[in-house]
Amino acid sequence: DVQLQASGGGLVQAGGSLRLSCAASGFTFDDYAIGWFRQAPAQERKGVSCISSSEGSTYHADSVKGRFTISSDYAKNSLYLQMNSLKPEDTAVYYCAAAKGSCPHYPYEYDYWGQGTQVTVSS
Repeated sequence: DVQLQASGGGLVQAGGSLRLSCAASGFTFDDYAIGWFRQAPAQERKGVSCISSSEGSTYHADSVKGRFTISSDYAKNSLYLQMNSLKPEDTAVYYCAAAKGSCPHYPYEYDYWGQGTQVTVSS
C-alpha cells in the first residue's frame, strides 16, 4: 500500500522554526515529485514547496521563499521541510503529496497524499 506519513508540526512562536518530515512507502520515491501543500481554515489547499528528482529541481511559493527549504533523502524515502522565520499566516495543516514526474501546480494533479500535520504560529 502507498503511504505518506507527515509529522513534525506543532505550536511555535512567530520567528521560530519547525522541521516537517514526510515518510513515504509503497512506491518508488525517486520516480515522483514530492511536494508540500498547506490548508488554512476556510481556505483552499495551496502548494508550498516541491522537489523533483527526475528534473533535479525544487520549487517554493513566493510566500515562503527565503524562509522554507525543501529537501529529500531518497535512501530513507523521506521528504523534509525546514521552516524558519515562521509567521502567523503560516498557520495551516501541512500535507505532503506525490505526483509522477515533475512538480504539478494543482492539488488534483497529485496521486498520493499524507494525512496532514498541524502547524500553528502564535504572534
